[in-house]
Amino acid sequence: MKTEEWRDRLTLLLTMLALMWLVEAADRMLGSWFEPDQWGIVPRQWRGLGGLLISPFLHADWGHLAANTVPFLVLGGLLLTRGMAQFLQVTVLVAGLGGLCVWLLGPGGTVHIGASGLIFGYFGFLLVAGLVEGSWTSLFIALGVGFLYGSLIWGVLPGEPGISWQGHLFSLLAGGFAGWGKRNREPAIRLE
Repeated sequence: MKTEEWRDRLTLLLTMLALMWLVEAADRMLGSWFEPDQWGIVPRQWRGLGGLLISPFLHADWGHLAANTVPFLVLGGLLLTRGMAQFLQVTVLVAGLGGLCVWLLGPGGTVHIGASGLIFGYFGFLLVAGLVEGSWTSLFIALGVGFLYGSLIWGVLPGEPGISWQGHLFSLLAGGFAGWGKRNREPAIRLE
């Protein structure tokens, strides 16, 4: 692969992350006048549909953003090894489908924000694609992701107040759905 391709992939990932940090900085500096968190996914409210694609860039505070930064870089970076088109497809599917499920089924009176939806979606995609694709490289990545981030699975269960377990669950399922689409439809061993 050419150096320019890797540079473009890294630039995309770091630009997304920088945008998250810039939005949080603006939120802190401008205070109640700006309030971007209200632009997240608001279940069954028309204004909440706009949050489907922008909610990953909104965070409750610096701690929330910091907690999402490393997993976003690691899992997003691993997904980018599969190509820019694959990364963009999975990102849009996870944000769109996962977000739509949150909008339809999430509890009323809530606002869902944060990059953790993308993180769970990338995790689901890398695991499922690695298990069904039929490639040793994908399987190795899936095993590594499972080992490093397997504890994420607890984030899809109801528990801690203020954490969108629905966003985690639906994003994980959307990523897994995208990964399932990578399954090798040809049998590993052909008997004739």
